[in-house]
Amino acid sequence: MRRHFALLLSLLLLFPLSAFAGQKEDDRANDASRVLSEILKIPEESIPGKLLNEAQAIAVIPDVVKAGFVVGGRRGKGLIAVRGSDGTWSNPSFIVLTGGSIGFQAGIQSADVILVFRNARGVDSIVNGKFTLGGDASVAAGPVGRSAQASTDEQLKAEIYSYSRARGLFAGISLDGAVMQIDKKANAAVYGRDATSRMILEGRADKASDAVVSFRDKLEESTAKAAETSK
Repeated sequence: MRRHFALLLSLLLLFPLSAFAGQKEDDRANDASRVLSEILKIPEESIPGKLLNEAQAIAVIPDVVKAGFVVGGRRGKGLIAVRGSDGTWSNPSFIVLTGGSIGFQAGIQSADVILVFRNARGVDSIVNGKFTLGGDASVAAGPVGRSAQASTDEQLKAEIYSYSRARGLFAGISLDGAVMQIDKKANAAVYGRDATSRMILEGRADKASDAVVSFRDKLEESTAKAAETSK
């Protein structure tokens, strides 16, 4: 009887852990999908369609928050997906963004951040370890809106363009010195312990939650519309 009771107790203790495994990561994926949808809803005040159409990777980090009072720092958790050779988007890898020189306006405590990668070099650096914006690849505050569309042909020289949204305002932002790295713990919770970030971004990790797939689908939808607006 005691053995049966001990077994039942262990199952009850394990059930909540398994039931909620990956829930925090799903919430992050849902937040990233929401941010992407809201920001791209108004093309006149958003990322130029040409930039989205040519993007090789996109990272979305909701609610990057200020940390510390003496030494100002920033930290946020989000997702990054890469575009394959066939033009479709990969399932996303989870990432962490940290930095002490993120150029938010004075007084802002939290902001959503989007990074648009124009080539795959920066993504390779992230997969291989930590990646410093402005160090491992050039980064610049991105142009905004349809009014910037015509000028982007000559002005898009940086490898990565960065944006932020805070207090309802959307604009390019300076991210020099910020560090991005793979969130291995979050990836393991969603894709399984054996799935590496490279496997995920190359489409070799089969397991993915509905929230993660929804983020990928939102990217597909957003960039398809961008392709139309940039013609």
